[in-house]
Amino acid sequence: MRKLVLAALYTAFVLGANPAAAVDLTPLLTGEMEKLVPGAEPKLLPDAVLTKGDGTETSLAEYKGKWMVLNFWATWCAPCRREMPSLDRLQTLMPEIAVVPVAAGRNDPERIDKFYAEAGVKVLPVLRDPKSQLARPMGVLGLPVTVIVDPEGREVARLIGGAEWDSPEAQVVLKALMAD
Repeated sequence: MRKLVLAALYTAFVLGANPAAAVDLTPLLTGEMEKLVPGAEPKLLPDAVLTKGDGTETSLAEYKGKWMVLNFWATWCAPCRREMPSLDRLQTLMPEIAVVPVAAGRNDPERIDKFYAEAGVKVLPVLRDPKSQLARPMGVLGLPVTVIVDPEGREVARLIGGAEWDSPEAQVVLKALMAD
């Protein structure tokens, strides 16, 4: 009996200390969100220098304190072309979240501008990771990859492949993560 009580207390402590584990997303993972994989343990994102559209440098520290939908993409990526407008709409629908697209690898700034114009992207920032200083240590091997990041700057879930991020299913999952 004592072991059972200790196990219950330990579980309660772990779930209370780990926001990602405290939410059981399983019943919410429907449609394209079935591909979302919650992390067993939140992982702190690596530090990396990113390049803004105007050529100045920044980092993800700019978004610390907010939930983030961090999307790795490229101008040559066909699934990214289909997905990017939904990320743009998500930013408008859920302004409390930072939707952060990062063009991984070599992506010409002019091609990014052309890509945004053709895809109808109006509100998302232009960020590049030309040397994959962020993508490589995060294990981004293919594109697109979207990582859900908590306000402390830790990865709590990951989706490999494209998705409609402004869909009702995606919004329910994001709201559930943020509510806990």
